[in-house]
Amino acid sequence: MTPASSDFAEVGGAYAAYSNGGRGRLRHDITARRVLAELGDRPARVLDVGCGDGEMVWRLAAAGHQVTGVERSTGMLTAAAERIAAAPELAERVTLAEGDIYALPFDDAAFDAVVCHGVVMYLPDSGAPTVHLARLVAGGGLLSILTKNQLAVGVREALRGQYESARAQIESGQAASVGNLGITTRGDTPDHLDDLARANGLTPLPWQGVRIFHDHCPNDWAPEEEEYQAALAVEWAASTRSPYRELGRLVHTLARREATT
Repeated sequence: MTPASSDFAEVGGAYAAYSNGGRGRLRHDITARRVLAELGDRPARVLDVGCGDGEMVWRLAAAGHQVTGVERSTGMLTAAAERIAAAPELAERVTLAEGDIYALPFDDAAFDAVVCHGVVMYLPDSGAPTVHLARLVAGGGLLSILTKNQLAVGVREALRGQYESARAQIESGQAASVGNLGITTRGDTPDHLDDLARANGLTPLPWQGVRIFHDHCPNDWAPEEEEYQAALAVEWAASTRSPYRELGRLVHTLARREATT
């Protein structure tokens, strides 16, 4: 779902390496933990927009939810199908389809939750995508958006010793920079995303900063499990606390539509 590439699978290998490494695991573990906590124990109808290779689809289905994954990239959608095929016990709870965030073929209020992680940072703005996502959230339902945090531009570069780039970003306050996959990404502030949720009839929940202390780690960072779990624990503790959360590379905003009576 990025205008920078006709098929996001062109960087699929690099994304898979990132996703399976320590930095990618932090992103997936923190966001999934929060979304699943907000969904509760009752099975929900969930839409994952820009589902990529199916990481979140798999996690949601494994938790007992009925999940529809939509992805524009045919290559990534194939990877998602292969992931689900490797867990046949989940197949009856998963539907995968090719589609675009600007033309989602679903009725209004069709889902108990809509998640869109790592997508809007590649799009020109967040306003129009939020409109398309929010209309699909049923009464009492949840909208979860994960994107680049504009408040933290330059932090990764500074901690990596890339001082010239860091200074330029910090002094300009620019919202865009090159991400892990070599593609320019655009950031949003949490306040802006919360305002968009309100404008679409949803009530924001406390937002999270994701990957606060470990974003500057190298792409191949693959800690031993004990170290990883310790890193995850400290990242989770800081993710909803200021001033730490403001420094997260990613921002995870959540909002809920008032339940209908």
